[in-house]
Amino acid sequence: MGKDTPMHSPLQEIVALLGYPVAGNPTQYMVERALSRIGLDWRYLTLEVAPENLADAVRGMRAMGFRGGNFTMPHKVTVLPLLDELTEAARLMGAVNCWWRHDDRLLGDNTDGKGFLQSLRGLVDPAGRRFAVLGAGGAARAIAVELALAGAADILIVNRDAGRGEQLASLISQQAHVPARCVAWHGDFSLPADTEVLINATSIGMGDGQARMPVALDSLRPGLIVADVVINPPNTRLLREAAQQGCQTLDGLGMLINQGAIGFKIWTGLDCDSAAMREAAEEFLGI
Repeated sequence: MGKDTPMHSPLQEIVALLGYPVAGNPTQYMVERALSRIGLDWRYLTLEVAPENLADAVRGMRAMGFRGGNFTMPHKVTVLPLLDELTEAARLMGAVNCWWRHDDRLLGDNTDGKGFLQSLRGLVDPAGRRFAVLGAGGAARAIAVELALAGAADILIVNRDAGRGEQLASLISQQAHVPARCVAWHGDFSLPADTEVLINATSIGMGDGQARMPVALDSLRPGLIVADVVINPPNTRLLREAAQQGCQTLDGLGMLINQGAIGFKIWTGLDCDSAAMREAAEEFLGI
């Protein structure tokens, strides 16, 4: 079987991304490139589903025999009761970004944190490091839990809804046994001086390269690592401003590619060409 030669079957297998909004998400482009490279005649769809229609959409995918797919914001938490079974990681994180069909059951996992961790390790080993995580939603939960399991020394959760932030901090402290606390996010957040890695796990900046992150710039210092989960645009205003302050930066594309490769293996049982995924994502985003 040669490169880019499709292996035909009577019916195309379908995988899909559900989110709201999803315009500008490169996942379909990069997954279909990877599918083509190994000759699988599958389709990956991008479906914009409003929150009030999520349950109907999941029932539709079940009825139409979709093979699997991804959930992105704002569905990662609200989809939980709509699936038949969760992995232990997804249950602990309280969020799902990847699902697949096993017989007539829909199973959910969370690969966001694993994808982020692989990307972060290109710059630093998370073990023994002190982290600040902006946000307490699905992506933040996945990342914080994986950081704790990887041996982080301390995790600070920064969130506007202090109650939700406290829940995540308690989860990390009590179940992952890593010191964690929450601070309420009011106005510009000033990063503690001992923080080694700052992670934006919110949607601020998604689709808007000028969106300002309410973080005090004078608390971003040389040597700090600043990471952002936003993929479009990948070079967010936060990352640009952090670079100007002498920080190392990490965009969301690495996390996207890594979690995409993990999902690809789950759906197909095959390894993908991660370089082809990255190439396709950069083409899509024009970078």
